[in-house]
Amino acid sequence: MPEGVAGQAFHRPPRIKEQANVRIEQLQYITAVTEHGSLRRASASLHISQPALSEAISKLERELGVTLLDRRRSGARISRHGRELLQSMGDVLDAVGRLRTAAGDQSQAGSTIRVGSVDAATSTLFASAVRDLRRDNPQITIELVTAQQAEIEEGLAEGALDLGLVNLLDGDDTSPDLTATQLLRGRPVVVCRTDHPLADLESVSIEELHRHDLVVMRQGFVMHRFVHRILDSENVAAALRTDGAEMGKVMVAQGLGITVLPDYSVVGDPLETSGVLTQRRLSDDATGVRLMLLQRRGNLQRQPPRDLRAALIAQAERRVGATA
Repeated sequence: MPEGVAGQAFHRPPRIKEQANVRIEQLQYITAVTEHGSLRRASASLHISQPALSEAISKLERELGVTLLDRRRSGARISRHGRELLQSMGDVLDAVGRLRTAAGDQSQAGSTIRVGSVDAATSTLFASAVRDLRRDNPQITIELVTAQQAEIEEGLAEGALDLGLVNLLDGDDTSPDLTATQLLRGRPVVVCRTDHPLADLESVSIEELHRHDLVVMRQGFVMHRFVHRILDSENVAAALRTDGAEMGKVMVAQGLGITVLPDYSVVGDPLETSGVLTQRRLSDDATGVRLMLLQRRGNLQRQPPRDLRAALIAQAERRVGATA
């Protein structure tokens, strides 16, 4: 036995095996035995059988590589090594308790779903999905952030957003770090008031667009890129520019011009169902546009975002079925 100061013997603390697979309840078991003085009384307080308690502690001893209990005919008692480790076990259990308290304090934050959406996504689809979700989960809070596609992808990659709704033209791709699920597929259409001259046509040519005031999406939005492509960037005479479809539809409803949007962002809109707005297809362009649901790969561990994702997909399937 090595000696300490003034020749007094001392005990080295037990060496713990590296990468020990210790479970929290095992630490609770050994502290219960210490508190109650025996396996029998500890098992009664924990409401588990004595053999099960003894086996759990034996497994902990094997994981740590030390003997925690002195087992005798008269009963089991905490060993010297066990007493030396009690403080560390207590520290771990205290830390777990603080963690559980903090998790409880953040339960409200855990029920918040953060969704990034381009404004040209279909608001009616999103609203219907939220209504379905909150009918069964009224405690859930949904935070909708309107942003451009690049900002949404960045927010998903950094974990600031749970889900994203963006539009993609044929040939567009998303970040390889994201998973993309197609919700709807459609085509760009001309949106105008029902009393506008274009409403009398079955379809609108690209040449016809040059003759009317245009409400164009601001740079960074898919519809901005599409309009500048079909009209030739140098020849786009925009009467107004706006950040998204919702304000664009309001401007059109107020008689300020016409705009070009995905057809699925117009169908079911209150301005369309009330007879204020209508849409007409482009006669000489067959470009497709898709509404995509984005998420970071492996980033839907929380149940609320998973539930909203399922609600969005279900609503999209119902809409596609109704259209068919």
